[in-house]
Amino acid sequence: MHTDSVRIDSHDSTHHMTSPTPSTPPHAATGIARPLIMVFAAACGLIVANIYYAQPLTGPIAASLGLAPRWAGIIVTVTQMGYCLGLLLIVPLGDLLENRGLVVWMTRAVAVALLVVAFATRPALFLVGMWLVGLLSVAVQVLVTFVTHLTPLAIRGRVVGSVMSGLMLGIMLARPLASLVAQLASWRAIFVLSATVMLGLSFLLRWSLPRHQSASTQGYGPLLVSMARLFATTRPLQRRAFYHACLFATFSLFWTVTPLLLSSPRFGVSQGGIALFALVGVAGAIAAPIAGRVADRGWIWSATLAAMALTALAFTLTWFVAPRFFIAALGLEGILIDFGVTTNLVLGQRVIFSLSAAYRARLNALYMAIFFLGGATGSALGGWAYASGGWERACMVGMALPALAFLACLTEAGGRRQTP
Repeated sequence: MHTDSVRIDSHDSTHHMTSPTPSTPPHAATGIARPLIMVFAAACGLIVANIYYAQPLTGPIAASLGLAPRWAGIIVTVTQMGYCLGLLLIVPLGDLLENRGLVVWMTRAVAVALLVVAFATRPALFLVGMWLVGLLSVAVQVLVTFVTHLTPLAIRGRVVGSVMSGLMLGIMLARPLASLVAQLASWRAIFVLSATVMLGLSFLLRWSLPRHQSASTQGYGPLLVSMARLFATTRPLQRRAFYHACLFATFSLFWTVTPLLLSSPRFGVSQGGIALFALVGVAGAIAAPIAGRVADRGWIWSATLAAMALTALAFTLTWFVAPRFFIAALGLEGILIDFGVTTNLVLGQRVIFSLSAAYRARLNALYMAIFFLGGATGSALGGWAYASGGWERACMVGMALPALAFLACLTEAGGRRQTP
């Protein structure tokens, strides 16, 4: 398992998929029903959207709460901090606690946090609420790990791909939906609406999901300590986390810089127009099920290189078009970047979820936390590059990140020999 190759350990996977144990429900050996996959996908999309609703609304929120404009960005920051902490402290509980109950109660708790946000009248209470929303929204990663326990190895990639399609749709639709609801009502309305949805979702999950109890007998403290050892000794995790940190940094860079570019005097696009532009990213969600099927065929290494190359080369599209076609080229660029990043995410999870089921949640938590930090770095680099050198410099940085991952992937021993 701990080698440079991302080849799947078929012995470990066969053991977990064919012998019903406390960590694998009996029906896992025969597959998972399509309606249940749809429930997982919809739940992931609805929950993850909670951490993105505030992003296009930071201006009106800050004005309403009396928060100084220069501090408006902290709204996004505290949400991201909560999410990162949740990845490290809550997602590993999937290896310790019964998964359905954990997800159901987290979904109910995030509904309460959303109501705190919706009715807060002071900045401090609002920020605490947003921190809790980020912390509890990691329920999506418990769900993603959960579904792999219900899925045989032969179709695990396509099932994870389907679930990740729902997650990506939630990410890409959250911002334009929040802008639309705020325009029709107020910024508070989207949080009330989402709290209501979360409460209803908790009952749906309680009714539709099977129980799944991990076989782990570790305490919570040793469970967290073990994560450092897992990261230090699991080479596939180290590689896949680095690859996707680079690509997610590119994704964050693009979606940080693009609104600044479109709202600049050069284009003068309104906030409503920017929200509509963000919808182009939805097209990238189709990459997830495609990537899952590719992974199940054993083409992970070559598909990873293709995803990295596509993401890097996408930044060149706006260099070769006439000014009147610039925004159209920018939209196509966004689609290709989202396609490449989503593909790499699913391929990476296919590798991670092919390792031992006993610590799958902890591996996923580490994978997500590392590349999420990459995303935060990409946003910071994007802001710096655009401020210091405009769109051209931002493009250069955006190309360099996936190119670095591409070079690292070329050194992966045994990549060409990977099997499903």
